[in-house]
Amino acid sequence: PGPRMESLPEAVLIRILASIPAVDLVLACRLVCCQWKNLVDGAALWILKCQQEGLTGAESQENAENWQNFYFLSKKRKNLIKNPCGEEDLQHWGEVENGGDGWKIEELPGDFGREFPSEEVHKYFVTSYEWCRKAQVIDLRAEGYWEELMDTTQPKVVVKDWYAGRSDAGCLYELCVKLLSENEDVLAEYQSETIAIPQDNDASWTEISHTFSNYGPGVRFVRFEHGGQDTLFWKGWYGVRVTNSSVTVEP
Repeated sequence: PGPRMESLPEAVLIRILASIPAVDLVLACRLVCCQWKNLVDGAALWILKCQQEGLTGAESQENAENWQNFYFLSKKRKNLIKNPCGEEDLQHWGEVENGGDGWKIEELPGDFGREFPSEEVHKYFVTSYEWCRKAQVIDLRAEGYWEELMDTTQPKVVVKDWYAGRSDAGCLYELCVKLLSENEDVLAEYQSETIAIPQDNDASWTEISHTFSNYGPGVRFVRFEHGGQDTLFWKGWYGVRVTNSSVTVEP
C-alpha cells in the first residue's frame, strides 16, 4: 500500500487540497481531521488557490488579512444591481416615482447626447420635468454574503453610478445609498449633493462612486436610490440620464 495522506509533506497536501472546490474544502475537508482543519483555516492553501485562479496582485497580497474570505469575495464579485442599463425596461426597480412624464428608456447616444465610455452599455434611463426616482433593495444573504462575513470581515461595499445631461437642457441628479440592518434600520448612508448640470453642457457621462468600509456589524441589505429631473420644465424627457449603476461587495 502507498503512503497514507497524513504522512505526505504539508506542501504536497496543500497542493492536493488546492485542487478541490472551495465550498467542499470548507464544508467537508475541514472536518476530516485536525491537520486538514488547520490547513483549510490557514493562509497557504488559499494563497495558492488565489494564485492558481489569477486572483492575486501586489495590492491584494498586502491587504488580504483573511485569504479564505478574500478568495470567496473575489470569486463572488459581481454587480448586485439588476437591470442597471434599462435592458428590461423598469423591471427590478421599485419605489418608482414618475414625476412629469415619468421615466423612459432610450438608446444611446440619444438626442443631443454622447456615446457611453463602454461599448457594452446600449441604453439609459431618462427623467422628465418633475422629480423621477427609482430604487433597488439588495438582500445580501440571498446573494450569498453570510452574516459572519458581513459582521466580522466587513468587506467593502462599492457603489457606482453614471449620469449625463443632454446638451440642450439643464438637469439635476441625486444618489442616495443606505446600508440597512435586519429591521431595515440605517447603519450607514451616502447622500450625494444635488448635482446641477447647466444647459448647453457637453453631454458627457460622469461616474459617481462611494465605498463603504468599517461600517460595523449588522448590515443585511443595501438600498440604492437615484433620480433627477430637468431644470427647464419642458414636457417630455429632457432630464438627467442614468445608466450602468452598480453595487459590488469586494475584499
